Amino acid sequence: MRAKILILGSGLAGTIIANGLCRRLGSELKGGEVAITVLGTTPRHLYQPGLLYIPFGRIREQELYREQKTVLDRRVNFIIDPAKRIDVEANRVETQSGKVLDYDYLVIATGSRLVPESIPGLKEGAHSFYDIEGARKLRAAIDAFDGGRIVVNVNAPHKCPVAPLEMTLMLDEHLNNRGLAGKFEITYTYPIGRLHALEPVATWVTPEFDRRGIRSQTFFNTAAVDPVARTISSEEGDTLPYDLLITIPPHRGAQVIEESGLGKGGWVPTNPKTLLRDGSTNVFVVGDTTNIPISKAGSTAHFQADTIIDNLSLLIQENRWARDYDGKVFCFIETGMNSGTYVWFNYTTPPRPSPPTQMVHWFKLAYNRMYWLSACGLL
Repeated sequence: MRAKILILGSGLAGTIIANGLCRRLGSELKGGEVAITVLGTTPRHLYQPGLLYIPFGRIREQELYREQKTVLDRRVNFIIDPAKRIDVEANRVETQSGKVLDYDYLVIATGSRLVPESIPGLKEGAHSFYDIEGARKLRAAIDAFDGGRIVVNVNAPHKCPVAPLEMTLMLDEHLNNRGLAGKFEITYTYPIGRLHALEPVATWVTPEFDRRGIRSQTFFNTAAVDPVARTISSEEGDTLPYDLLITIPPHRGAQVIEESGLGKGGWVPTNPKTLLRDGSTNVFVVGDTTNIPISKAGSTAHFQADTIIDNLSLLIQENRWARDYDGKVFCFIETGMNSGTYVWFNYTTPPRPSPPTQMVHWFKLAYNRMYWLSACGLL
């Protein structure tokens, strides 16, 4: 009997898994023993980490996109028809167009979405770089900026956890290079009592901020933004004025997850080692969609995807488990326009940021170019 694999989501994780399974299950696909279907929301694939460079004019928009069909293995049945309802008891998914697809194995890679509207005034009064439209508008705002008060406001939960630090450090250097030294001040807000959720990262960046004169305010959980008065207020009672407000909006999981009753906030309860949905034996969860308390980052999705490829292919071929996910994450951190560092960690090893170097910055730029090899599962 043919094994049907259904992958919900055509972002990095869903794409890597589909391509990896095609390589591992080549003979089974050729013999008709396995079928792989991917449900996507768009015909184009976006390289999301590249959005960080758009506000500084360091990358062209067209470099961030490829047609999804050119990224996926030709043996994958790619359908642009998002999931509307997931029924894990009946092993079936209903799409927005009304189609019903059944499966033997399901991979949920539906990612996360921005919800700036959850905070009054945030959508109207703040800029962001977490989607292409926001990155474009922020580019225009930075180009027009000639001095004043900047607030970089971080809300939780959010993906790309080091990106707010990267934006802050890059913006500081960018404005200084434009001759605006002494004409602006940056205040960075964070919702807990340190500058990053990972304590070693917070310990590293605190003196870096001090050295550059970047101000910070912790325990700042955003309550509202007043776009007319140009102020941002916290639940703790603090109010900051701004001339330019850059925010990382709070995130939620995909709406289909909530509407299907699979997880509060759109995050699916997931076993941190097997990456199976809690209570399931045939539903895998990957990337931003999980509720695992580790960084929601591209590398997280990549390493988890590799684990799922190993396990799912071996389950089909030999009916046995290959290995567990160890919590591995690797993140480059831009520390300016020409320097960078990195962190890697897993469930048992904490991150230890190293001193920034120009070489690490160039490594990150090189990876930006090699991303498509990762999506294709070749890197």
